[in-house]
Amino acid sequence: MTPTESFISHLIELRNRLLRSVVGFILVFFGLFPFANKIYSLLAAPMLAKLPAGGQMIATAVTTPFFVPMKVAMMAAFVISLPHTLYQIWAFVAPGLYAHEKKLMMPVIIASCVLFITGMAFAYFAVFPVVFGFMVKSAPVGVAVMTDISQYLDFVMTLFMAFGLAFEVPIAVVLIVHFGWVTVAQLKEVRSYVIVGAFIIGAIFTPPDIISQFMLAVPLWLLYEAGVLVAQLTQPKALPKEDTIKA
Repeated sequence: MTPTESFISHLIELRNRLLRSVVGFILVFFGLFPFANKIYSLLAAPMLAKLPAGGQMIATAVTTPFFVPMKVAMMAAFVISLPHTLYQIWAFVAPGLYAHEKKLMMPVIIASCVLFITGMAFAYFAVFPVVFGFMVKSAPVGVAVMTDISQYLDFVMTLFMAFGLAFEVPIAVVLIVHFGWVTVAQLKEVRSYVIVGAFIIGAIFTPPDIISQFMLAVPLWLLYEAGVLVAQLTQPKALPKEDTIKA
């Protein structure tokens, strides 16, 4: 096979994998779309639970009551179809990996999905009640808290992404050690900087109350420590010559 033919075959394979990922997402989205309003109600439950008796959320634009639940259904479809999408990425890059890299990547993909979803669940069940309780209690006397559903969605999406990505820290730590970019000793040396950085990130991506900042910063630091521990236990040793041959 000539280099041109090989390049074209890779492009075709990439196109097929992307199409399968998109089709998987669309199928899940269409399955969830009839339940979009119920899914949004579930997403809004932490906020509604903290509003005063009779409190409610509002829609300030004509199309908001339709498009916001649709966006929520799309977000849910993305999360549900994420394992399928990551598998397609894996199937595309796997032929070019060494045998020891293949053994590493599949656990990494599975752990990435689990940790991202765990981060979102932590935000929903642990962080949202604290954040929204603080917001409602901070309202001045005579001010009725009635959050626009579109702004609420933007806010929770930011927190979902912040906590989802924060929970990916152990994966990032293990990978940078595995590929030899840093050593475990170097990671331990910068621990103090990581702690400071974790609290800076917590201050940026959470509301101004100290509790919610701690609820992002402390898990971020602990996940870093967990990543260092796993990296120390799984750091690669000298590979036998036969393992350097691509499978």
